[in-house]
Amino acid sequence: MRVRGEAGESAVQIHLTARHCELGPDLRTFAQQRLEKLSKYDSRIHEVRLIVSQERKLHIAEITLRAHQTDLVITESHLDARAAIELAADRLEDRVRRGKEKRVKAPRRERRNGTDGTQPAGAEDGVADDEY
Repeated sequence: MRVRGEAGESAVQIHLTARHCELGPDLRTFAQQRLEKLSKYDSRIHEVRLIVSQERKLHIAEITLRAHQTDLVITESHLDARAAIELAADRLEDRVRRGKEKRVKAPRRERRNGTDGTQPAGAEDGVADDEY
């Protein structure tokens, strides 16, 4: 499934896979809606993969997020498949949110060679040197 932003320039692909279990239509729509929320934190997300597997009585949800230059993998397990998806999505959302906060609060690097809009030393008065 592709999710488009307001301007239509970014698209997130969401892939859902079930291994050794069945995902009903209500669980699939829940997972898609939950993972679509991640695009509000980072517009550079390309793809999100959710793999739900069952081993004995335990459901394991593994979410892989592919962004600009980063791959994040979160794995959670629970007796209920919906709860496992919710736990993994919460952890992934926290990680993506922290990454965005880091990017936003990071100090900007100063440009070199006077291209940052500042005037060279001695030119702040607007008076040329040869007028004296």
